[in-house]
Amino acid sequence: MSRTAEQKTNHLGFPKPGELIEMTGTHALEASDRAILNLLYQHAHDSGKLLEQNAEWEIPLATVRQAFSRHESSDRLRDSLTRLMSVKVNVAYVAETGDGIEGPEQRVVITGLFDFFDVSAKELAKRATLRYGLPRKLAPILESSGRWGRIKAEIVCSMTSKYAIALYELIQLRANMEKAVETFPIDRFRELLGVPPGTYVRGDNFQRKVLDPAVLEVNGLSDMSLQIELERLHSRAPIHAVTLGWWRKSGDEFRAAMQERGRSKVGRMARLRGQVEIAHALATELPSSPLQTKIEATVEAMRQAGAPEADIEAFKKEQAA
Repeated sequence: MSRTAEQKTNHLGFPKPGELIEMTGTHALEASDRAILNLLYQHAHDSGKLLEQNAEWEIPLATVRQAFSRHESSDRLRDSLTRLMSVKVNVAYVAETGDGIEGPEQRVVITGLFDFFDVSAKELAKRATLRYGLPRKLAPILESSGRWGRIKAEIVCSMTSKYAIALYELIQLRANMEKAVETFPIDRFRELLGVPPGTYVRGDNFQRKVLDPAVLEVNGLSDMSLQIELERLHSRAPIHAVTLGWWRKSGDEFRAAMQERGRSKVGRMARLRGQVEIAHALATELPSSPLQTKIEATVEAMRQAGAPEADIEAFKKEQAA
């Protein structure tokens, strides 16, 4: 069986081990944390040193910053690195017993995601870098992994929902399976998406706060499309399972996702819902108007479409930069 460590990054993305995609205990991580995690693991994989004992890596901070918008502060980056260092995850794997009698053994390692971070003191300097290492216990798991999903950094970094990133990775892990439908018990599904325990317990809250934004971004930004069915015993019963169905995009659907990934995150959710035109389209309609007039008109259009005030303020800052 081919191993994940032997796979090369290609136009479909970098090979992320299934054990890391399906790890649990990630509920403290935000979307930007998950994006940085993928960038750093891809960098380590592509270096060819992933399985070397005590290997360390160094990456330009400018590369790491693509997980954020250009207006994010250094404090935001440090907050993400702190969370990535402090979180403890559960990674399930299969270990050989060594005696050949009982066969493989299912085990779970409780570990951090990184061994250390070492950041340039002047984070905005041109040559600022981040040095990092991976936990010792993860190396043998990564070495023996035979399941992987190909993850594209540009897709992960374009998403604003941490649940969308987790859902995208789950789909990518299953993208080449013969079957394109799978049902998960609700508790397992919540764990895989990183939903904090005790939150969004009610079905309507779970769908509105977790599923709807995640499905919207996966369908609008990734190379895959998916459909979700919530399983209940009857209409008023709690959700007991979630069924996913997925397929590869093609044609206009594929091109639309690529185009959206290249656009600003500002107003993205509104665009994906089809609520508002993007700023450059409005500027085309008002070619003779002063820039400030175009900005004001765009802000008004976003407000009428129900865009969040945070998106509107971010758009204003982007235009002023």
